[in-house]
Amino acid sequence: MSYRKRMLLLILLDSIIVASAVYIASWIVYPSMEIFSMNTLLISALTLLLSHHLFAFMFKLYHKVWAYASIGELVAIVKAVSLSILTTGVVQFFVNNFSTYRRALVVTWLLHILFIGGSRFAWRVYRDRFIVDQTDKKRALIVGAGSAGAMIARQLKNEAQHSELCPVGFIDDDPDKQRLELYNLSVVGTSEDIPKVVKQESIDHIVIAMPSQTNGNLKRMIALCNETKAKVQILPKLEDIASGKVTIKALRNVDVEDVLGRPSVELDIQAIRQDIEGHTVLVTGAGGSIGSEITRQLMRFKPKKMLLLGHGEYSIYNIDMELKQLYKDQGIEIVPIIADVRDRSRIFDVVRTYQPTFIYHAAAHKHVPLMEYNPHEAIKNNVMGTKNVAEAADHYHVDTFILVSTDKAVNPTNVMGATKRLAEMVVEDLGRKSETTFAAVRFGNVLGSRGSVIPLFKKQIEAGGPVTVTHPDMTRYFMTIPEASRLVIQASTLASGGEVFVLDMGEPVKIVDLAKNLIKLSGLTEDEIKINFSGIRPGEKMYEELLDDKEILPGEVYDKIYVGRTGQIDMESVLQLLARFKDYTPDELRQALMGIVYHYDQARINQALSTQG
Repeated sequence: MSYRKRMLLLILLDSIIVASAVYIASWIVYPSMEIFSMNTLLISALTLLLSHHLFAFMFKLYHKVWAYASIGELVAIVKAVSLSILTTGVVQFFVNNFSTYRRALVVTWLLHILFIGGSRFAWRVYRDRFIVDQTDKKRALIVGAGSAGAMIARQLKNEAQHSELCPVGFIDDDPDKQRLELYNLSVVGTSEDIPKVVKQESIDHIVIAMPSQTNGNLKRMIALCNETKAKVQILPKLEDIASGKVTIKALRNVDVEDVLGRPSVELDIQAIRQDIEGHTVLVTGAGGSIGSEITRQLMRFKPKKMLLLGHGEYSIYNIDMELKQLYKDQGIEIVPIIADVRDRSRIFDVVRTYQPTFIYHAAAHKHVPLMEYNPHEAIKNNVMGTKNVAEAADHYHVDTFILVSTDKAVNPTNVMGATKRLAEMVVEDLGRKSETTFAAVRFGNVLGSRGSVIPLFKKQIEAGGPVTVTHPDMTRYFMTIPEASRLVIQASTLASGGEVFVLDMGEPVKIVDLAKNLIKLSGLTEDEIKINFSGIRPGEKMYEELLDDKEILPGEVYDKIYVGRTGQIDMESVLQLLARFKDYTPDELRQALMGIVYHYDQARINQALSTQG
């Protein structure tokens, strides 16, 4: 409403109140009205009306924002009304032969305070209760009219002064809830109606309040929300709500993990606790994305001693300080160890000194294009490093050794994948003859890990684009860092020796779709952030595989976990390569790597090398 219209409305309202209050007060005090001179009453009403508007302008009653009325505004009303009543009394004194209707004027004063003040404060109550300054707030649609949605609505209403969101209604797929009201908010449709409701109700913000939804349903819901231009936020996990930790401030933006739509693997907590609790555990590469998350997950099972081994001083310092802060009262000894897995004597010394029961080997070079340029370093770290740690585990009778591997080890077309396949061979060979239980865990790309595509895309989006994708048909399997780490830990309870465990990772995801989702989740459009296709890089596959058809054994060994055994292993060739690799040129080393992986099948070697550019 414009300033002029608002002021005219207040003047009209006050005029009605002032004029009627005089007659109501006179009738209350003098029911018969016989004492009154109608002429005096009319003059009093006119005087009161004019003087009220005069003092109302003087005390700026028509300039105040009554939606935020407080004691100061009430004092201004009392002053204006009191002075207008006093002025009317003076006029009555002279008009009515030096006498006034004092009791009628007192009642008139009271009625003015009640009606004028009440009209202003009634507007504030109405505004706080129903519209809460909607012009300055974002209209919010709550998806989910269950207990979580009710909690969000209640907090938004109770904390209206401090929240930027104004709830408009609910969305819920339960047919029994349609058109019902919750905290004066209606259920306005089902999830399929989200785009239509957002448009009709001018929604700025969508809050997904369904923490117990399965990943598939959540993915569908997010996809429907993403068809709109509204900002989308989501409530944290159900266990956080149950523990009372969730408030409006805990709402988070939708992450790309939420749109993958693949259910997480649940751990056999009892089996893991039985193995880990009270034992010493060594994690190599403990400062990396996967290694650090493995340590976080393992700490839940109360090992006696946690050994954090890594080559990078700063990364080991970070995870050491984090775990010591989180578990300072748990009685778990946390030991940071700076060591290089390529240093055989140092690794043997660490294993001999601490005598770990479990070793989780996550240290590796993993960046595909970089390893194409540095194949010798890939051999040193991924193969020789694995051999050093695995043989130390065998020599000192470690109970279980788990290798963190990759889907790129399947039919590898790049140096990184080939070296990880050789690392698997080392572990499988030891698993066949050692008292130590050896196994490998193979999974796809990990969202958010160092060097992965997600941080790169986010950085490109923050810089204003463009987002670079290698090829429009490029696909990958994806999983989250916690999921990958849980799989590694679960494998240690399932291993009997020499297996390669693989997680059922659902359907592969197109990289370009991942980029589009990230752009949308950043609140931008593809018109604002362009996507450029840069071409397939050296060593990259168009499609990744998790198990070769000949490796798969039928059936799951655990929920969504499969196991495979590879064929014959030519360890003599592996050892010969490790003894001579320093004498090879990069091209010769690639040829030798692929020769071992493909059993010197020259056609397959040539095919693999042809993708390396």
